[in-house]
Amino acid sequence: MSNTLPLIQRVFAALALLVLLAGCATTPPDSVLAVPAPAQKYAAIVVDARTGKQLFEVSSTAQRYPASLTKMMTLYLLFEALESGRVSNQTQIPVSDNAASQPPTKLRFRRGESIDVDSAIRAIVVKSANDVAVAVGEYLGGSEVQFAATMTSKARQLGMTSTIFRNASGLPDDGQMTTARDMAVLGMALRQRFPQQFHYFSESDFMFRGRLVRGHNDMLGRVRGVDGIKTGYIRASGFNIVTSYNADGRNLIVVVMGADSARQRNDHVEALIQRSLSPTMDGAKTRLMFAEQ
Repeated sequence: MSNTLPLIQRVFAALALLVLLAGCATTPPDSVLAVPAPAQKYAAIVVDARTGKQLFEVSSTAQRYPASLTKMMTLYLLFEALESGRVSNQTQIPVSDNAASQPPTKLRFRRGESIDVDSAIRAIVVKSANDVAVAVGEYLGGSEVQFAATMTSKARQLGMTSTIFRNASGLPDDGQMTTARDMAVLGMALRQRFPQQFHYFSESDFMFRGRLVRGHNDMLGRVRGVDGIKTGYIRASGFNIVTSYNADGRNLIVVVMGADSARQRNDHVEALIQRSLSPTMDGAKTRLMFAEQ
């Protein structure tokens, strides 16, 4: 391998070799393992969610735009409200004119309408509905600005040291930043703190007002053991995803940010899962990245 190649290309050439050495019949082609994004957008990390060990990373502490991964924190705070009894699954959340005016994706509410908490969770997870995320933020925080401040405060409590939230949806805001590492922390926290709610992240569709609403997390059903959790995209971020793998006694959190397309992102996640499950991995090179939550 020429030393003139960029660092990230050399890293992924090594990754391709590791997978090939594993001798797996389902090893993806080298093109799947290629860096799926420009270096200024790309970041990735794989963490063993049971031990906190980092199994792989590239630019995992570099600042990136979260896009709709932001909604993971919106849901975290909504799950807290459910746990505390502040809301129930039947609580009606009003959709303000401001919330209804958010750009797609959304459910498209009329003035004066509301949505129950259970449907709101499904709308945020499956549809990534911006109008619903903003409505939740306004309901829980009094205003979306105040809710975003609470989101940032909760991020610090969880150990997300490099994340600032400015809104509840992930829509473009130059001040809203995170890292792949912080998103892995949040993904693990959601599973560990709310196991009774985590099933929502595995849903690929839901019924709302007699209409089937389909999602776009194509990792669900693609790889055995994948059980969520959230995708995201804005032009500034590229295609992002946090993925949970839970099978055969292994639990991984995989974060890929900044891919050029959903297909590249998903291919890359699948390759990273294969690589992380490979028995040829050098366990001595992993290290404890995350403190107990």
